Amino acid sequence: MTETTESSGSSIRRFHSSAAGVRLACFPHAGGAASYFFQVSRQLSAVADVLAVQYPGRQERRKEPFVPSVTELADVLVAELRQWADRPLALFGHSMGALVAYEVARRLEQEGIKPVALFASGRAAPSLSRDEGVHLRSDAGLLDKVRELGGTAGALLEDPDVVEMLLPAIRNDYRAVETYRHTPGPPLSCPLVVFTGDADPQVSAAGAQAWEAFSTGGFELNTYSGGHFFLDAHAADVLGKIRSRLDG
Repeated sequence: MTETTESSGSSIRRFHSSAAGVRLACFPHAGGAASYFFQVSRQLSAVADVLAVQYPGRQERRKEPFVPSVTELADVLVAELRQWADRPLALFGHSMGALVAYEVARRLEQEGIKPVALFASGRAAPSLSRDEGVHLRSDAGLLDKVRELGGTAGALLEDPDVVEMLLPAIRNDYRAVETYRHTPGPPLSCPLVVFTGDADPQVSAAGAQAWEAFSTGGFELNTYSGGHFFLDAHAADVLGKIRSRLDG
């Protein structure tokens, strides 16, 4: 295993090259970037070739236009992920990333590529999406929401230059999530593993449990203490559960 930052096409980043028999594609939260999954890649490289997705419009892709909807983003990403399906492919997404991963999984299965598993974190079931108008708020109002959820280190949001760079991506992603409407269709056939925080203001216990209807391949719900970014405090346990699934 070597530490490099590789890309294929424009969306896939590989921080650690791995010869593991399964690939894990990771989809960031609203305003997030591929770098969020650097430690995931490092810690899982023995059991998975981790592919961190970089959405257009952020970090080194900041000059590229944003993709305005979850479904359009899924279309773009599945076109790139096909070339990585020479090994079994699993999907992991947090918050907005869970919706994107779900829509990608649907498209892959329609093409006859069944994911090994879908890991959905920090998101209510796709049919429960709602528009709270966050993407229509002023810059200050949008930043207040980000601070409320703890999605970006507080110190970063005090730097005007960083805020200026981050805000367009955050606003675009909130618009994509809030305008998303689930299109009914066949449930997935791959295993579905859900992670949620018991104090997440965005996801109720019922909202997390509602994912069960979205796959016939088996369902597992894991609840942790904490809010929307419970992952940060429980990374070892979450990654352990993912590892055991992929290494099984």
